[in-house]
Amino acid sequence: MLPWKRVLRPLTALLAAAAAVATVPAATAHASSAPSTGWNDYSCRPSAAHPRPVILVHGTLGNSVDNWLSLAPYLEDRGYCVFSLDYGQLSGVPLFYGLGPIDKSAQQLSDYVDKVLTATGAAKADLVGHSQGGLMPRYYLRFLGGAAKVNALVGLAPDNHGATLSGLTNLLPYFPGASDLIKATTPGLADQIPGSAFLTKLNAGGDTVPGVRYTVIATKYDEVATPWQSQYLSGSDVTNVLLQDLCSLDLSEHVAIGLFDRIAFHEVANALDPAHATATTCASAFS
Repeated sequence: MLPWKRVLRPLTALLAAAAAVATVPAATAHASSAPSTGWNDYSCRPSAAHPRPVILVHGTLGNSVDNWLSLAPYLEDRGYCVFSLDYGQLSGVPLFYGLGPIDKSAQQLSDYVDKVLTATGAAKADLVGHSQGGLMPRYYLRFLGGAAKVNALVGLAPDNHGATLSGLTNLLPYFPGASDLIKATTPGLADQIPGSAFLTKLNAGGDTVPGVRYTVIATKYDEVATPWQSQYLSGSDVTNVLLQDLCSLDLSEHVAIGLFDRIAFHEVANALDPAHATATTCASAFS
């Protein structure tokens, strides 16, 4: 075996392992076991107080259950109709999703939004995504007609301009064939590498589309979507939030911000209902 191939294999494994930080450390439930009441309850009808269903979009290597074991009930307890989907599945790879081509994943999201809107009778939905789940919907909004069906997109640590994995992807040019291997085996990962054809197309002409409210919630301790400032969006109707500006004691990194950080969750609730927003502080961890 050529020396570079001996190096390439562990590098590829390291990239995949680092990308796994976008989700829970281990799958604790199969996506099909999502609750049939409260969360993913297709008989739920949005209230006057919360007139839009909330659709949760998991991150890379996540699924519709594991990524949302805390946030889904948090929102459901506050009176929202909450739904979550699986997307980006690869043949033969159970539980760990978000690995397929992101433009194809966006079509899956489009189909799911239609399903939820039909079931709930709502005219529009709100989207909340973690990591790739905050990035991928932007393709749906820009290229698949999603802007007419979505009121707001809230991203928790979204890699809007790529995920450098704390600079690890900068090493790819030094390993011939590495980029091609990642693209061939896990195109969803390849699409998130800064400078990819997908990101170039998505971000050409601006970050946002008219008619949608955007919120980005970032943490300065992020080790995946780095530098963390790259998560921010530019454009009209955009709110960019750094968790540590709200609570300097919040040490959440890329995983925790989406999985169990109630300070971040409080800011999600504010983004979904800005007319009734309350100050997010360290005490929000106990609210």
